[in-house]
Amino acid sequence: MSIAAANAEEIGRRAVSRAAWRLIPFLMLLYFVSFLDRVNIGFAGLTMNRDLGYSSEVFGFGGGLFFLGYFLLEVPSNLMLRKLGARVWIARIMITWSIFSAANAFVTTPLSFYIVRFLLGMAEAGFFPGIILYLSYWFPARKRAAMIGIFMAAAPMSLALGSPVSAWLMQLHGLWGLQGWQWMFLLEALPALVLGLVVLVALTDKPEHARWLPDDERAWLVETLRQEEADTAPRAHHSIWKGLSDWRVLLLCFAYFGTAAGLYVVGIWGPLFLQQFGLSIIEIGWLNLIPGAVAIVVMIVWGWNSDRTGERYWHTAIACLISAAGLFYGGVAGSVAGALLALTLVQVGINATKGPIWSIPTLFLSGPAAATGIAAINSVGNIGGFVGPYMVGYLKDLTGSYAGGLYFSGATLILSAVLILLLGVWMKKYALAQAQRGQ
Repeated sequence: MSIAAANAEEIGRRAVSRAAWRLIPFLMLLYFVSFLDRVNIGFAGLTMNRDLGYSSEVFGFGGGLFFLGYFLLEVPSNLMLRKLGARVWIARIMITWSIFSAANAFVTTPLSFYIVRFLLGMAEAGFFPGIILYLSYWFPARKRAAMIGIFMAAAPMSLALGSPVSAWLMQLHGLWGLQGWQWMFLLEALPALVLGLVVLVALTDKPEHARWLPDDERAWLVETLRQEEADTAPRAHHSIWKGLSDWRVLLLCFAYFGTAAGLYVVGIWGPLFLQQFGLSIIEIGWLNLIPGAVAIVVMIVWGWNSDRTGERYWHTAIACLISAAGLFYGGVAGSVAGALLALTLVQVGINATKGPIWSIPTLFLSGPAAATGIAAINSVGNIGGFVGPYMVGYLKDLTGSYAGGLYFSGATLILSAVLILLLGVWMKKYALAQAQRGQ
């Protein structure tokens, strides 16, 4: 290696490290709050369902309805982020979602519950795919799975740390005439409002604007990312329509469906699943911490290994199958220990998919196509976040057991694993065919 190359490598290492330390912890905090506001309905259900007379089907339908609102505005929201910049648009998303998250405290009828959950999904649409797109503006492809994995560790972290906090807030029952679940919704909505205002001053849209980077590191990031885009250009789709119609995007939409179904079955139904063993709210809060804590460690290591090997498809598929095993085991678990093991397997597998699977779209999309493609995958795939929780509630009312809904979600994860492996095979054949045409 020449001295110039060695110097460039060192500058690159410093640039990536500095950008990671500056951006990733803050983005994790934003996602932590976002995910908590999505799934704290699971803790509310421990007493809200009884207070308001909601059946399991009503609760599952309302809990999942968030994702239909999310679906409608996901692609337009990501295009607005690309046009206006991450700083302005993410701030807008967070401020509006905080309002609708707090509104959960005042639902009474099933209809009002459905409306608020739907509007919350519309308000939050674009946040997650916007962050994934934003990370592609800052980190080279070979570092992206690890960065995405670290960022997305905020989801299991939210379930882990948010569970005892939600359980504690539920103990405020009766204060100023409000139920514990009402206090939980109101107080857990405040961080999103505050952080939305902080985003306006704390976030930097692109490396070109980063005055906090030394000149040589900023130049290295800008040049490296521009070169990657240029290298990808001959085989990448760039237009909005191509991002929506590319067969690889469509396949990833269906593959992501299963991971979303499993994630939100655990997020929304996990506390109620544990409650069937006679545990108190505080006990559920502390026990629900365990699966998320284990998942945090595994997903970071899994994303790092995916970057180290450069392999994405088997890393995603194996993690899907681990989650499926957890869901199937949950259907027969007859003890608290068994239930915890099932929830841990589901969370470990689901969260381990995140780094590898979200590194795939930018291998063949760039520009507006990346914005729409990533949003489409998250939007269509997250319909699983509606279907999974709803099926658990529907089948629970029908059969008196959680097993049927868990088996259904497990089956969708097996399908996801198969689709990802097929995509890997087809991507290799597609790359080979493109190379042969270029000769």
